[in-house]
Amino acid sequence: MNYRLTSQSVFPLVEITLRKGEQIQLESGAMVYHNGQIDLEGHMNANGKKGIGGALRALGRSVTSGESFFITTATGKADNAVIAIAPSTPGTIRELAIGATQWRLNTGAYLSSDSGVHYNMVRQNIGGALFGGTGGLFVMETAGSGTMLVTGYGDIVEVTLDGSHPFVVDNHHVVAWSDSLNYQIEVASGVFGFKTGEGLVNTFTGSGTILIQSRNIEALAGLISPYISTSSNN
Repeated sequence: MNYRLTSQSVFPLVEITLRKGEQIQLESGAMVYHNGQIDLEGHMNANGKKGIGGALRALGRSVTSGESFFITTATGKADNAVIAIAPSTPGTIRELAIGATQWRLNTGAYLSSDSGVHYNMVRQNIGGALFGGTGGLFVMETAGSGTMLVTGYGDIVEVTLDGSHPFVVDNHHVVAWSDSLNYQIEVASGVFGFKTGEGLVNTFTGSGTILIQSRNIEALAGLISPYISTSSNN
């Protein structure tokens, strides 16, 4: 993928240059602008499956993981076709090289990818399914080879584990982790973590890499919710 970030701030756009006939996939609604040499096509997020089966698969992915029901394909109509995209939250954009290493992604982390990259929904263990924020009953796992762009709320810190000891991350700060890592979603402390306010944490073991976002969007939502007026019919 031939791309550049328009700035190094926490509010960058990604400008992607495509050759004629080259395609990328992007999260529905991520397009900001293009130079008129791009064809955009929305389709069900069903990994190529069509008809009723494709609709059911796309619906299932949306319900179980929080993904969009639709995903967008951008195709270059000429060389030097340019499209700019942006995530829905202010934060950092990072590149993942897919191929030798495959990754698992938290809900909302996916932004864009080469046509040779896709992802599957993998069932989590029952503890993760019931209590985790990483996709609910399923977690997103990459497949294929190429480049994927992911996004986090705030900054993204990369931590590499050598397998010598467990590593614990607040559940809402996990962006992505290499599939070589094992993980378990646990209560931080006390009853549902109320003693420390951390709630649930991900405990990672093994060797691999974790991407961690510096901010928690659910904490932001809780902070501003008292100031949001709601309509009433009374």
